[in-house]
This record gives sequence, structure tokens and C-alpha cells, in this order.
Amino acid sequence: MHRNIVGLALFILVTVLSSASAQSAPVPVAGGEIVVAIAAEPPGWDPTASTSQEIARVVYHNVYEGLVRFDGDGRIVPALAESWSWSEDRRRLRFVVRRGVLFHDGTPLTLGDIVTKFERARDPSSGHTNSAYYQAIATIERDEEANAVTFVLSRPSRTLLYDLARPDSIIYPAGAVETQRSRPIGTGPFRFADYREGTEVRLERFEDYYLSGVPYLDAATFRILSDPNTRFAALLAGDIDLIGTSLTPEQFLQARSTDGIVASEGSATTEITMALNNSRAPLDDVRVRRAITHAIDKEAIVEGAMFGLGTIIGTHMSPAEPYYLDLSDTYPYDPDMARELLAEAGYPDGFELVFELPEPYALERRAGLVVAEQLEAVGIEVDLRIVEWATWIQRIFLGAEYQATIIGHSEPRDIGIYADPSYYYRYDNPAIGELLARAEAAPSPEAERAAYQEIARIIADDAVNVWLFSPPYLVAARSDIHGFWTDQPTPAIDLTEVYRSR
Repeated sequence: MHRNIVGLALFILVTVLSSASAQSAPVPVAGGEIVVAIAAEPPGWDPTASTSQEIARVVYHNVYEGLVRFDGDGRIVPALAESWSWSEDRRRLRFVVRRGVLFHDGTPLTLGDIVTKFERARDPSSGHTNSAYYQAIATIERDEEANAVTFVLSRPSRTLLYDLARPDSIIYPAGAVETQRSRPIGTGPFRFADYREGTEVRLERFEDYYLSGVPYLDAATFRILSDPNTRFAALLAGDIDLIGTSLTPEQFLQARSTDGIVASEGSATTEITMALNNSRAPLDDVRVRRAITHAIDKEAIVEGAMFGLGTIIGTHMSPAEPYYLDLSDTYPYDPDMARELLAEAGYPDGFELVFELPEPYALERRAGLVVAEQLEAVGIEVDLRIVEWATWIQRIFLGAEYQATIIGHSEPRDIGIYADPSYYYRYDNPAIGELLARAEAAPSPEAERAAYQEIARIIADDAVNVWLFSPPYLVAARSDIHGFWTDQPTPAIDLTEVYRSR
């Protein structure tokens, strides 16, 4: 039994669309603290041990840094490296590393820390996340006099620099791998001060940070509030200062018309995805997966459940990414076609589908309820279940013990997951790996783009998943909070330049 979420939009007054005119931000001031709400507890704190974006939202460039990083506009900018350069044949990538950088435990950053990190990163048996990012690295050279490291590549790699800016590429002291999950030691502007399990994590200003003048804040607390209504009520009451993830559309619209609150709508790299286990019957039949896609009215979901805030998509790329291809019409909403395909696949009376929604994510759960209604309309009996986040990570994401689920995939440029048959989609198509290799070795950006877009077409045609929509990045904050990211080029709540006006 499911509530009609499409009708939920009707009780929200459209007058909340009005907002105060934008004002210029005041001059940054140092001092003060901030409380930031997050929706789920991270499964540890080391982004090289888990791909959960909940980790990166807290620690990326706050606690941990890599050689380079993304800024709020998605540009790759210096971090621990002050500069980098490519050889003419693009087989050598050299980084000049900053001198005098300290880890939060007081030990100096060395070239040995960097080499150890990336030797581990490129070893598929090390447990490091996404070791495929680093497979083009053949050897790593160090130049102590120039304080530089050089990645010598076995083949051209158009994505390596980009991958070195990801959360997976953060650097911590060599030999301290095991301690990072519970006690992070980085070089970032904030040090990890305290963690109350299931409640909050506190970061404090690192006084020996190598850049002068930042961070502005003395401390920041990330408070874990899984219920969206509780989060928003806490913001209105002044108990928290910023909601930088999982703000619902109606809360965003209300925030825009609330005195003392500011709200922003920006671009994001998220795809709200109904994930299908391609190895489980009847989802191992492409006709069934196509039927499911035809049965879903994505426009109704965006208009009703999202108040129109979202872009309908038809493959695994968001409009914010440079390789985006609009394939939303590949399998348009067509319930009659869905029934025909089900009958052709041997399911004229439908079948039972276990559809599991992750507990802390309001947008995904809301969209999932609408999807369940639409599937039942074509004869698919949906067994709808709510799953705790820790269980979702272990059983569904890591173990692929599921039929269908729904989640937002927010990591940018991650279409390479479709080349991994062990990924929780359990999709196995060697052509994807071949196209990824072609993109890596592409002689031009145009050829690289063409290879990625061919992957997008193949997975859309195979109906690997149902890609519903790409939501905007919605933020709400107290009006005295400034300097936060208004776009989301990578999952992060970077507080380096955040400050409170006085």
C-alpha cells in the first residue's frame, strides 16, 4: 500500500517561490563555529577504504588533501602540489610538492608518504578504493632536491589528473592505514577533534595549516540528522547553521521565503537511479528491464515529488558533466509497451519485485514510492521495504544481495563502474571496458567524449538501470553564514572559506 506522492505537492503553496533579492557577501571574518547537518553516518572516515560519499562530504579538503583538488566550480587546482606539468608525449606527470606541510599529528609530509600512498592505490589487492584509477602508473620517481614526484605512465591517461583530484587520492602518513578509519590524520585546514558515534563529528582549526588566513572558522560540527523534517526544523530554530545535503524541494522553496535563511540552487553531478541487479531473474532479461523503464513516468516524479526541480535523464551522466548525452527518450513512458514486453518475456501476469529504499534519503524514498505505484499499474507486484543505511551498504552495495533499490550516485565521471561486473549492478559487458580504454588513449578531447557517449548509449539500450532524474544542488543556511559551495562538482561540504558575519 503506497501513498500518492505526486499529490503531496498540492499542499505546498507556490507563493514560497518568492525570495529576497541577493546581497553581496560581507568581508570574511575569522573566528566562530558552525553546525552542519548531514543525513547519514559515514561508514568510517577513510575515503580510500570506502566509496561512500558520506565520508567525502565531511573530510574532503576539510581534513584530507591530495596533490590536487576540485574547487567549488569544478576546476582542478593545487593542493599539496603547488604545480604540475606533463611531458610532451604525456607519459610523465610531474608534481612539485609544497614544502613545510605538516600532518595533524605534527609529522612533516614527505615524498615517501606520497609514493607509499600511490603504490598502495595502484595495487588492486591492497583494499584501496578504485585502484583502476591508477593503473596507468608504471613507476613513481622522486626528486628530493626539487621536492617533486613524477608519475611515469605505461600508457596515455586522459583521466589521471582528474582522478588525482578525487577523494580516493587523499594522502595521509605512510604506515597509518589502519588508524584512518577511526582517527583521520590529514593535512587539511581542520583536524579531526572528536566523534560521537551516530550523533556528530567535530573538526577544529589546524593552527599549522600551510595556507595563511584560512580556515576562517575555529571549529565545525557535522551533526547526523537522518530525518529531513528534523533537519529543517533545527535550521529554522537556529540549532544548526547549514544543510548542505539532502534538502528536500519543498524545504528549499520554503527557505527562500523565510527571514533569516538563505537558499541556493546550483548544479550537481547526481543521478537518482533505480538500480537493478542484472544477475537476478527476472531482471537478467533485458526485456523485463526495458518494461520497467517504460512503466515509469519520470516527468510525473520530477513534477510531483520534486516540485519540478530536476532534469529527466536516460543514462548515467548528469547535465553538469562534460560528456552528458540526453537519452531520456530511449524508453519513454508507455505502460502498454511495458505490458507487451513483460508478456514477451514470459510474465503476462507480472511478477513480484522486492524494491528496497535506503532509510535516510528522503528524495530517493519519495521517488521510490511513486515508482512502486507505477510498476504495480502494469502488473508488477512490489514488495516495498525500507532499509537502514548500514544494512544497505553491506548487503546491497557491497554484497549485491537485492533485486532493486534506489540511490543517488553523486560521484562525477564514474561511468566506468559499468565495466566492473562485480559492481552491485552485476552488469557484464566487455565492450564497456574496451570503450573506457579507448577514452583513456584518445588523441583529443572530442575522441574521448565520443567514447564516453558510446558507453552512455550502450547502457541505456541495455536498460541496465532506470535513471530517473538529476536533481539540482540545494543548500539552505542561516543568513549569517557565507562562503559555502553553491554547486556540487564533487560530493563535499568544503568549509575552508566558510565564515560567520558579525
